[in-house]
Amino acid sequence: MRRAAAAIVAALCVVLLAGCGLVPAPDTTSTPDTRGVQADLLPYYGQRVVWRDCSGGFRCATVQAPVDWAHPGGARISLALIMRPASGSRIGTLFTNPGGPGVSGVDFLRSAADSFYDQDLLDHYDLVAWDPRGVGASAPVDCYGTRQLDRFLFSDPNLPEGSARLRADVVGDAVAFGKACLAKTGGLLEHVGTADTVQDLDMLRAALGESKLDYFGFSYGTYIGALYADRYGSRVGRMVLDGAVDPSISTFQESLANTKAFGAALKDYLASCLRTSTCPFAGTDVAGAVDRIAKLLLQLRASPITATDGRDVNSAVLRTAIDASLYDESSWPTLSQAIAALLRGRPDAVQQLADDYVERGAKGYSGNLFEAIYAVNCLDKPVTTDPATLAQQGKQLDAADPLRAADNTNDLGDPVCGHWPVPVEGSVHRITAAGAPPIVVLGTTGDPATPYAWAQSLAGQLPGGVLLSLRGEGHTAYRNGVACINDRVDRFFVSGALPKPITCG
Repeated sequence: MRRAAAAIVAALCVVLLAGCGLVPAPDTTSTPDTRGVQADLLPYYGQRVVWRDCSGGFRCATVQAPVDWAHPGGARISLALIMRPASGSRIGTLFTNPGGPGVSGVDFLRSAADSFYDQDLLDHYDLVAWDPRGVGASAPVDCYGTRQLDRFLFSDPNLPEGSARLRADVVGDAVAFGKACLAKTGGLLEHVGTADTVQDLDMLRAALGESKLDYFGFSYGTYIGALYADRYGSRVGRMVLDGAVDPSISTFQESLANTKAFGAALKDYLASCLRTSTCPFAGTDVAGAVDRIAKLLLQLRASPITATDGRDVNSAVLRTAIDASLYDESSWPTLSQAIAALLRGRPDAVQQLADDYVERGAKGYSGNLFEAIYAVNCLDKPVTTDPATLAQQGKQLDAADPLRAADNTNDLGDPVCGHWPVPVEGSVHRITAAGAPPIVVLGTTGDPATPYAWAQSLAGQLPGGVLLSLRGEGHTAYRNGVACINDRVDRFFVSGALPKPITCG
């Protein structure tokens, strides 16, 4: 089966209501910190950021950055920022990124700030998020319209496994997508990698007048933080990385670890489901339930079910709905209800789960999440293209996947990044973070998107890295509000008290 999300989706998905409207605050302008900045970067590092009221108690701004940091005198782009000002005794600016790549930091902070972050952080920090380059309102990568993107994300042709027709279909879609991204996005497509975002973040730190970067990153946001610490270790202040991505492993190692972690999460979900009277897989055990899902996926590939809006719910849609629900244990009952409805010939709930995951609404896609995911990931790390190596790796992925009976293109690796129209700029390497103070890393033992082993690895790479572990299911730890984790994180940010490693839950 062709997975709808061939790239790792390490997005922290939180949809909450923004705060109530307040009396507009007057515009404020930052005082940049440009000490030690080279002359050709001063137009960016030294720009004065003007914050304007943008409702709900938030302040918004735009900042200029060069398309190519290696040639700062060339074309420019605008980066969108949002701030939730400190509600108490302010001690500084806390930058935050919710993940992705491709998630809008501006939308996340506006929707979730007061509910997601603990009051200690809200009281003492101006919380600042931004849309990284290529994402949301910051010169977004553009590839396809709604119908084209639907087909690209959810196409799953009913062709024989290993057949030349199937391989040609998958590779053809991958090549066409890359060409469309380059045609619509232009030269910026070469400059939306994490290394470029790290440079942007350092510029934002200086433009907002901070000599050190205080940073709270989640999921892919940990990758931004880790690469920042590796490049600008002496400029790191207080940093916490939750749901860690490991920079030292290859894209195949990431994919294999994800396959195992999602497989384990699937089995945990099914074990929980089978303990209820309403489980759609009642009358069997976990292995039997896995087999039923695999058979259902194959049935949907051969005979999709048409949803109310006329779209086909096929195996790719169901697989996306399942993977999306495994990010959060609280979503498991909803998944069970959706599958039960699907088995009765009513596919709308499954389609809705998949749509929510890819930010697809009734009128189309609300953001460019999945276009940006590929654009960033394909720049960040090289992928394997050698057919013999891919064949061996495909066998390992098959062996690790409980639903392998419904997968038929694992031996193609990542065909999108394997045929990406611009060259990779990043590399696989261990982080050294020379000159950085101790950094706190959070890991959740049952995290399917960023497996716990990655948090262990990243904490070990960072000098003085401290690992706080949460026993449990789901993606990232802080969002769960477990006092054993959150109190230590809050205290670290507010007072600088470095916690000791601990396992909670």
